[in-house]
Amino acid sequence: MGEMNLAGRVALVTGASRGIGRGIAIGLAEAGADVAVNYTRGKEAAAETVAAIEALGRKAKAYQASVTDEAACAAMVAAIEADFGSMSILINNAGIASRGLSVADTTPEEVDKLFAVHAAGPHRLSRLALPQLRTHARSDIIVISSIATYTHSPNGAPYTMAKAAGEALAYALAKEELGNGVRVNIVAPALTVSDMGEKLSRAITGNEDIHHLDAKMPFGRVAVPADVAAAVVWFVSDANSYCSGQKLNIDGAGQATFR
Repeated sequence: MGEMNLAGRVALVTGASRGIGRGIAIGLAEAGADVAVNYTRGKEAAAETVAAIEALGRKAKAYQASVTDEAACAAMVAAIEADFGSMSILINNAGIASRGLSVADTTPEEVDKLFAVHAAGPHRLSRLALPQLRTHARSDIIVISSIATYTHSPNGAPYTMAKAAGEALAYALAKEELGNGVRVNIVAPALTVSDMGEKLSRAITGNEDIHHLDAKMPFGRVAVPADVAAAVVWFVSDANSYCSGQKLNIDGAGQATFR
């Protein structure tokens, strides 16, 4: 079996200042990777992620760029190569929540915004990163999706639609880049302890504490970022030698909804 040792590899994690992105960035560093920490807002939070990675003995640096901004993303990708050398891991994690409205009450602007972040953003970063990724014998792209793409809950169509589009990108890209040694996979978390997860929990249940749902969840707890990070690290490591174009749901044996 291959090892989950990422020493010598450079990763870019979008939306890595907190939540699932921070968990993934730290998980990659624990496995030996150097990490470029992308953020849009929250400079101090991004600095905390960088500090946590450096405390593990790995190299890290924060880069501010919205995944919706072509020029900013191009500049970030070029800066990462100058600072670290060429990346061999791209984690498309940056995300935003929808407003939780019905289709009838959702504005076109909200739909456009969700697609810009969850679909066009990963497409943009993947396209810009491919020249670096292709220089390695082994590279990996991960799209962070959501179990929303199979639960299709009401009042969340823009989010579900955009995440499904991001998954379509991953499936196509896995086939396109097969000959270049680039593996492309999808990790789809359920409700996870994070800023977004807590907002979602409050919106649906009215309770401020996400952990009030622990007893209702598989294994007696809400998922945490480390659960997602463990799947990502396996996918991008030599322990995964043959999986590409696959989706892994981090949902505790089929979690669908919560109330």
